Amino acid sequence: MTLTDMLVPTYVQMLGALSAWLGKAGEQKPSGEAEALLLARLAPDMFPLSTQIRFACVQAQEGMARLRGEALPPSITVLLEEGRNAAERPGSLADARARIAETLAIVEAAAADMPDVDPEMPIAHALPQGMIFDLTAEQYVRDWTLPQFYFHVMAAYAILRAQGVALGKADYVAHMFAYLRPGTLPAQP
Repeated sequence: MTLTDMLVPTYVQMLGALSAWLGKAGEQKPSGEAEALLLARLAPDMFPLSTQIRFACVQAQEGMARLRGEALPPSITVLLEEGRNAAERPGSLADARARIAETLAIVEAAAADMPDVDPEMPIAHALPQGMIFDLTAEQYVRDWTLPQFYFHVMAAYAILRAQGVALGKADYVAHMFAYLRPGTLPAQP
């Protein structure tokens, strides 16, 4: 399995799930309440839902660019700026779903002509605070981009659940139903 084979399906599946959760939130809550969800947080010192969504998109776009050995696209700067200011300008559920759709298009386009990635390729990952991590491509995927991506996706899921959106494990792993053996789905009560 290549690093690309690991990242692309993960990004596509989980971003698709995130978009579906936002769709459910819009269906389940009155309009004003649904839009207010974007400002919800799990803790006072944590970023709101709108930021979690944007930062999940950042991780996916950044992961693809770094594995391609390319400069980070301008869309990442836009997402980071929006995310850092999301408490003042959270946008709408439609905006959030559009960001996810844009990210999915970027990931799929990058994957379409992805060169072979050497797992030992060096990646210098710099953070805004000035810290720099020297990693191999394999370490970057395993120890940074996947955990960071899942952190933001899971935070978004937890915020939505905490705000009363009816989501369950099946919503989180909806992609698994493609592998379900026929006749093994339990009957609904």
